[in-house]
Amino acid sequence: MLVRDIMATDLTTLRTDETMLDATFAFARGGIHHIPILDGQQLVGLVTDKDLKHYTPSILSGIPVEDYNRLMETTPLSKIMTHAPITIEPTKTVYEAAQILYDRRIGCLPVVEGNELKGIITTTDLVKVLLTMLKGI
Repeated sequence: MLVRDIMATDLTTLRTDETMLDATFAFARGGIHHIPILDGQQLVGLVTDKDLKHYTPSILSGIPVEDYNRLMETTPLSKIMTHAPITIEPTKTVYEAAQILYDRRIGCLPVVEGNELKGIITTTDLVKVLLTMLKGI
């Protein structure tokens, strides 16, 4: 089984100049945990919901609302994203993808062909494959 057989292709993506607020809305709307960051069609980074939580100040910190809003509205994703994330090609096997996710302790692999984003494969996708396989036993 190949990565292209199970990767998600209906993706939410953002650009490097979009903001933490844009990512907050995208995560809330999409029920997703990973957002590829593009420059045109080229993958240049990845933002996770954990990245966003890490860089978002706690409202309990006492930061004034105006400062909180300004931070969320003006901080570009290029400041918080993982640059040059680990990727995989669509022609690689699902086993290879699973091995990378396990070895690197990461939750997703953007799927690229050349430098162009084609999809994403997550640990949830792999669990779905596992469940399908186990059901047939």
